[in-house]
This record gives sequence, C-alpha cells and structure tokens, in this order.
Amino acid sequence: MSAISLTDINKTFCQTADRKNGNDTSGIEVLKSITLDIGQNEFVALQGTSGSGKSTLLHIIGLLDRPTSGRYELTGLDTSTLDDDRQSDLRNRALGFVFQSFYLIPYATALENVILPGLYSGVPRTELKARAESLLEQVGLADRMDFNPSRLSGGQQQRVAMARALLNEPDIILADEPTGQLDSATSTEIMKLFHTVHDSGKTIVLVTHDEDVAKEAGRIIKLHDGMIAEDVR
Repeated sequence: MSAISLTDINKTFCQTADRKNGNDTSGIEVLKSITLDIGQNEFVALQGTSGSGKSTLLHIIGLLDRPTSGRYELTGLDTSTLDDDRQSDLRNRALGFVFQSFYLIPYATALENVILPGLYSGVPRTELKARAESLLEQVGLADRMDFNPSRLSGGQQQRVAMARALLNEPDIILADEPTGQLDSATSTEIMKLFHTVHDSGKTIVLVTHDEDVAKEAGRIIKLHDGMIAEDVR
C-alpha cells in the first residue's frame, strides 16, 4: 500500500474581478491532473519554480487544503469521504510538519512547543512531556529545553520544529523549504536529521528550491505549470 496516492488531482483558485458590465469570475489552475504514488519510507523532494504548484500540492497532501477534483488516499483512506473534523484527526495522527519559518510560539519554551501538537491526542501530559524531552535530546537540544525561541539560533529553532513534528509518532513528515532560512553549514546538519528520521522508517516529502538539498532525496519530482514535468528516482 502506498503512503500517499494521488489520482487526477486538480486545484483551481477562483478570482472575481470587477468589470464595467458586472463581475467576471475566472479560475487559475494551479494543479493539473496530478497522478502520483509515494511509497512507505520513500524520501521525495518536490521541486519547481515559484508558481509551479509544489507548495499547493504539499498543502493538499498535508490535508491543509482540498483539491478541486480528483482522488487522494492517505495511508489507504480516501480523504474526500472525510469531513473536516475527521481530516483534522487524520492529519494529527499520520502527518508531521516542518516549515521554513518554524512557526514556534514565541512565549513558550522549546519543550512546550514540542508538546503542543499532542495536547488533543488523548495521551497523558506526563507521557507527552517524556516523549518531548526524549525528542529534544535526540535533536541535540537537551540543554535548551527551557529556552524560548528568541534565545535559539535558526538551526536550533528548526530542530525544535522537527521534534514537534515527530511528537505524535506520524508515519509521514512533510517539509516546506526547511532549510530556506538557514546557512549552508546549518542546512547540512538539518538534512542529516532528516536522514536519521528517514532511516527510522518515516516517509518524507520535502519541498525545496535548493538543488543540493533535493539531491539528498531518493526521488526528485519536478513540477512545471501545475503538472509533473519529471520524476526521477
């Protein structure tokens, strides 16, 4: 069974423009007939120029947006049959997210930021705390657990974000330009962490503009004008 299966996925964003004779409603096709299978424990990089549709595709895979048409199966479940609450539950259980801008809560400690996605999981807080502490140790931040983001470097903040993404023990990690705000040396260290996560059995889908980062993946999918232009393993 594929971890991610997309069949004829289309995404159109509607625009309404005022005209002299009324309103014209037109659509911008961002994704066009995307059909794609990503296997369990694959490491996939999505590449493309700005506007190619790669971030939109990642958002659909991450259940942050719905396609206009097509079928999307996540871990064997047809997501189109799920209401928003059930999609949210699936997203929280099956997916972990790492973003370019980290999205850490500024007034919370590193430990509190990592614990956050588990608060609605039903797992006892003591267990969440123990799990978060273990993850922060694994990413090399055992001595920074009580630090707020403002006291952490960019690379350290991204390590916190990776620990947070792993808290609910998801099978799939989605990353949107995770090295975009980091220098080359720090980017190398973050990519080592991604390889460690991949080696543990996780599926990784990573959006990047960086050719060197893309080459770290076992498969590169290039998008152009909302379509798959190249798929190389």
